[in-house]
Amino acid sequence: MMQPDLAGKTALITGGAKRIGAACALALAGAGADIVLHYHHSSEDAEKTADSIRSRGVRAWPLRADLESEKETRGLFEKALDMTGGLDILVNSASIFPSSTVDSFTWAELEQNLRVNTWAPLLLSRLFAAQERFSVPEDPPEAAKLGNIVNFLDTRITDNDSKHAAYALSKRNLFTLTRMLSVACAPGIKVNAIAPGLILPPPGEDEEYLEKLRHTNPMRRVGKLEDISSALLFLVANSFITGQVIFVDGGRRIKGSMYGV
Repeated sequence: MMQPDLAGKTALITGGAKRIGAACALALAGAGADIVLHYHHSSEDAEKTADSIRSRGVRAWPLRADLESEKETRGLFEKALDMTGGLDILVNSASIFPSSTVDSFTWAELEQNLRVNTWAPLLLSRLFAAQERFSVPEDPPEAAKLGNIVNFLDTRITDNDSKHAAYALSKRNLFTLTRMLSVACAPGIKVNAIAPGLILPPPGEDEEYLEKLRHTNPMRRVGKLEDISSALLFLVANSFITGQVIFVDGGRRIKGSMYGV
């Protein structure tokens, strides 16, 4: 695997207190990056993850914000800049995952998913790209000076997820935005995405949830957090990949049928 040297770099990770976001934060910290760790409700988890980051010899700043609020989202970025002086990596990991069906979700439910899962990543990406360090150069920058944006999607974007309709719409919008941003932010910033499959059970579910669905991917197993974090490190390390989505899903997008029916 391509292992980046991120010494002297700083990353902002939304939803970085626990689960996939925390795994990504620890992986980037292990490669030498300082971490701005966004959280919403998980303050205790954020402090624990920040302590683990600091144990790797780098700095960590936990920051709270409600990404459903544009004001708080902007404030998150402004505080991150004040604390660090500049950001090199943005990982849009935070999301909400409520149940809804296409014949019953309300506009309020759709709007909430769009605010957190689509609009907040777009807004943060705009603010990230507006940094002076990424003003369009006359010539493409050196690889070491490239900025990185990595959005977190979901393998469900390739299927008909009838149980999370509003969520699926918001993630499909983020997929399209990833491709748009990869052009708009070039040549100074690379924009890519990761689409996980069976990695962790949803909040409120246990390992049995995953075991019941392992047959839905050709590998017939459940992925690990390391499978996600290694994909992130690869995207950050590679200087010639942009506008791409890495599906870390055991091939489920090929087989289809999220719920095995």
